[in-house]
Amino acid sequence: MSIRDWPAAERPREKLLASGAESLSDAELLALLLGTGTRGASALELARGLLTDFGSLRDLLAAAAPRCLARRGLGPARYATLQAAVELTRRQLREALRSGPALAAPEATRSFLLAQLGDRPYEVFSCLYLDSRHRLIAFEELFRGTIDRAGVHPREVLRQTLAHNAAAVIFAHNHPSGVLEPSGADELITRRLAEALGLIDVRVLDHFIIGDGRCFSFCEHGLL
Repeated sequence: MSIRDWPAAERPREKLLASGAESLSDAELLALLLGTGTRGASALELARGLLTDFGSLRDLLAAAAPRCLARRGLGPARYATLQAAVELTRRQLREALRSGPALAAPEATRSFLLAQLGDRPYEVFSCLYLDSRHRLIAFEELFRGTIDRAGVHPREVLRQTLAHNAAAVIFAHNHPSGVLEPSGADELITRRLAEALGLIDVRVLDHFIIGDGRCFSFCEHGLL
């Protein structure tokens, strides 16, 4: 039976309009993005199948393009739609940081960093550049790979900080393993960067480690 033949209260689109997006399940929201199903399966059935195959909504949205495109019912157009939805979420969170002080809205900062770095299969070291009122100027991914192997270069961090005319910065990197505790290398590079930036009167406000849907704050743990 096609979704259009279901009772109105059970159709994802009508349910969203009547009760809000938060009332829909992951499968129902995904079905709305997919738009249509495949031969023999409605959009909702396709969505449920995708969630089962990939394990979760998070794993589906973070999956690499080749794996997604190999799955029947998820071609280039639908894959592009899903990735566009993810990027819109990231940009909406970024706008929230630009509209007010980053540290006055710590949950917005954490949500933004989780959206940006939470599902990366490799380690990324990033920086939020802030103005004198601690509003977001820019967000950049500076280095890839483990901190002690890829090399986080203070000279490059200083160069970018000056280029953005930032008055303060927040560092962030992810641990793909999900372990939040900072390594010795994490602590060492944070101290080196704070000392180097201090010479040009730029404050390091915090350094976040992102892993397994959670954030570790150097500042909250007395490491900054």
